[in-house]
Amino acid sequence: MKTTITAKKMQVPQNFTEYAEKRIDSKLDKFFGSEADAKIVMSEVKNQIILELTVKYNSMIFRAQNTAIDKTDALDAAIDKIIRQIRKNKTKVEKKLKDTAFKEAFAEPVEEIPDYEIIKHKKFKMRPMDVEEAILQMNLLSHEFFMFTNAATGQINVVYLRDDGKYAVLEPDME
Repeated sequence: MKTTITAKKMQVPQNFTEYAEKRIDSKLDKFFGSEADAKIVMSEVKNQIILELTVKYNSMIFRAQNTAIDKTDALDAAIDKIIRQIRKNKTKVEKKLKDTAFKEAFAEPVEEIPDYEIIKHKKFKMRPMDVEEAILQMNLLSHEFFMFTNAATGQINVVYLRDDGKYAVLEPDME
């Protein structure tokens, strides 16, 4: 598995890089194999390490974020969250992941997940707008996200409010 580590406003010690690669390989390789990409983004806020772990494999993306005093604790917790996500959605993702991973990882029975209940369908007209206008519309509606047609690209985008109070935009990658 290819692992990339990025740090914001902090230095990443070489021993943590080696630990992270070894830990990710030992815990997640059985699910994803060597074709997957793991990306770690770390930052430090008020003596706490915020670690985001994103694993991309085929068209699937698994993401976990954790905050801890120690980098290794944050990494281990994030890896455990991704494993829980895989187990929780086992029946839905096993077709996209390696079948052999599930035979090894799930020797014990896993509880069945009920189908998702959709309680509402909503249609609305989208007009082209820029990202700032979409954020304004989202805030006016008191929503946590807002889907819009990006005036610059003509594609459908989603703007959302992150846990840290900042905004993010989801854009499709048409590769």
